[in-house]
Amino acid sequence: MKKLLGIFTLFLLLPVSVPALAEHHETKNPGTAASAHPEATKAGFEILQAGGSATDAAMAMMLALTVVEPQSSGIGGGGFFLHHDAKSGWMQTIDGREMAPSAAGSTRFLDSNGEPLGHRATVPGGISVGVPGNMRLMEMAHKKWGKLPWEKLFEPAITLAENGYRVSVAQYDWMKRLGPLWKDFPEIARLYWKDGAPIPRGTMIKNPELADLLRDLQKNGADAFYSGKTAEAIKNAVAKAPQNPALITDDDLSNYRAILRRPVCASYRVYKICGMGPPSSGATTVLQILGMIERFDMGELYKKEPVRAWHVIGEAMRLAYADREKYLGDQDFVAVPVAGLIDRGYLAKRSRMIALQAARPQLPGIEQYPAGSPPGAQVRTAALSSEVSGTTHFTAVDRDGNIANMTSTVEGPFGSQLIARGMVLNNELTDFTFAPEKNGAPVANRVQPGKRPLSSMSPTIVYDADGQPILALGSAGGKRIIMHVTKTLIGVLDYGLPLGDAMAMPNIFFGGSGLLVENHTVLIDQKEALARLGHLVVTTNLPSKLAGAQKTENGWVGAVDPRSFGEAVSELP
Repeated sequence: MKKLLGIFTLFLLLPVSVPALAEHHETKNPGTAASAHPEATKAGFEILQAGGSATDAAMAMMLALTVVEPQSSGIGGGGFFLHHDAKSGWMQTIDGREMAPSAAGSTRFLDSNGEPLGHRATVPGGISVGVPGNMRLMEMAHKKWGKLPWEKLFEPAITLAENGYRVSVAQYDWMKRLGPLWKDFPEIARLYWKDGAPIPRGTMIKNPELADLLRDLQKNGADAFYSGKTAEAIKNAVAKAPQNPALITDDDLSNYRAILRRPVCASYRVYKICGMGPPSSGATTVLQILGMIERFDMGELYKKEPVRAWHVIGEAMRLAYADREKYLGDQDFVAVPVAGLIDRGYLAKRSRMIALQAARPQLPGIEQYPAGSPPGAQVRTAALSSEVSGTTHFTAVDRDGNIANMTSTVEGPFGSQLIARGMVLNNELTDFTFAPEKNGAPVANRVQPGKRPLSSMSPTIVYDADGQPILALGSAGGKRIIMHVTKTLIGVLDYGLPLGDAMAMPNIFFGGSGLLVENHTVLIDQKEALARLGHLVVTTNLPSKLAGAQKTENGWVGAVDPRSFGEAVSELP
């Protein structure tokens, strides 16, 4: 096994040869699958049992989630994919993030006075829809690491769309909340609303139109998504949207490409942690937080003074997010100083701003640490972007130890509320910062044609001191994804918790109103102690949807967030 090389730097991991198609064979230990929905996990595990690779299983889960979790993800959206190859030791990443169409200029989200629109003025409707990327991502991943035939990966999803699945509590809750918007959106109302009310939880839902689309893609490949009948359906849905109609062209669709990106990797204590590079801000920001807290003995601190441990994590988060807002964006359009942002010297300097005894003074409203000046940074200004929680994560490990780890999204719940051939179309363009400049300086995440919006999706793989993978995970949660993943990493690597227990730890985040701590957790009892450290503490619901797998002495074991509807299936020797 080759070790990953370098500290706080970027890697382009060389591609490995494409595996040959595998014949079906039985095994007592086919692998592990974990996702945010039991039906998707079942689909992935069935593919593993059929001799499929981790990539095959992950793609089957992605397709199944298109059917059973339409409020969160699907082929009408995009995602980021990590792959660890057990034979070579290499990790590679694929960017399937949605892309702004050619008509999306810097003024797309400005009103007639040149002021940024509010989020609710852009969704629902066509103006927020980006060119979907998941099918090109799937195509690339399957060509590189697939074993089973392309056609087989669609079978579980087609069965679910044709025969039906039961509405989950999460899907019902979002249908209930968004249903009043659907009076002007008959296509989505026809699927998920009946007799003036959301389809009740536990009710079977079928989606024959989506089944027809999946059969088309099964037979004709990813090209059938970006041309022909499906392309026409996407263009028409966007152009004829009841609200905020917009334009996606044939060229926008045909020109979309998935991109093999350089992973972002850094050391944390004895571990090597790797994730997705820009346009994801996930790995960079996670690694910044970890790099800043590394000087603290977090395990001992958590045992003796857990409040101070949470305080340190919260302060590091404020520092890292300040840099995120200023410097991160699509690296094909802006120079992103990733190496500088995770440079040891830079992080040591930033870490010295964290005082164990007290938080930086806070005021209500958007108040945070200032962004730093990392090596290689260009003059730029910070501006907040909007990122809503409509995402999912899934992980597969196959019998050979290959790992597929993917976070996928349609951005907000049910995306743009537009339907094309039974699939939900994303509202990913609202992840751009609406203001193109601030104080005369360009915003890194401004809208530009062909650009991919900044994302917080944080699929992560952890390696031990010998270069062996020991952990793979990710989460949903909008801008909070970074913190959900980070606290879980700290729980496993610093506190010695099993992955499932680390996922169950309380969630925190820093918002404009102060330090947000999760309701109904032990942190509620520590509010006063956090306040004495200088935090403006706000209790709120902070849902997460973590999923992943951990290597144990008995093999890989899957885990899912207890807050979610998810399920993990592992078959150990």
